[in-house]
Amino acid sequence: MRVPGTAGYDTAAADLADQYESVTFAEVHADALHLMPAAPARVLDVGAGTGRDAAALTAIGHRVTAVEPAAGLRERGRALHADRAITWVDDHLPALASLGGRRFDLVLLTAVWMHLDTAERDPAMRRLAALLAPGGTALLVLRHGPIPAGRHMFDIPDEETVGLARACGLRVVHRRIRPDLHGRPGVRMTTLGLRA
Repeated sequence: MRVPGTAGYDTAAADLADQYESVTFAEVHADALHLMPAAPARVLDVGAGTGRDAAALTAIGHRVTAVEPAAGLRERGRALHADRAITWVDDHLPALASLGGRRFDLVLLTAVWMHLDTAERDPAMRRLAALLAPGGTALLVLRHGPIPAGRHMFDIPDEETVGLARACGLRVVHRRIRPDLHGRPGVRMTTLGLRA
């Protein structure tokens, strides 16, 4: 099944892998590290890309399930981080059907939300809320700015995402806007911490 949000990712997998791996987990999530649960925790990395975050989290003792629908990125991630006990899954939002009724202490979405269209965002947020264990945290890194050619992407206002989260019973416990770590003109990122 073709996933619209993966448009352009398989053909650019090599370049994207270099880009993703050029910054560390600690750099990307510096402002939200205090929200991470103590290890060992059950972690879900949605849109895991090459597994940079999943690998960093397994290295400190977490049990990580990495969901990545783009086969090229998923295979690069498996190769790059073969020494890490990451469970790789081919699935995507809004359903994440393969995860069934599993619950996680931490759910990460790093530059993923912008791939969901208007009709997908409400069911996706409801699914994320259902995947969180009681007291669990979701960290969403939202990308804003110009959309690259050939990508299925939307510049979604922070307030829309916050509203969807609150409607699902999630509390906003963290919010920070920062420049893009890759220096792309006009691109900025918002980190949202949501708690069940």
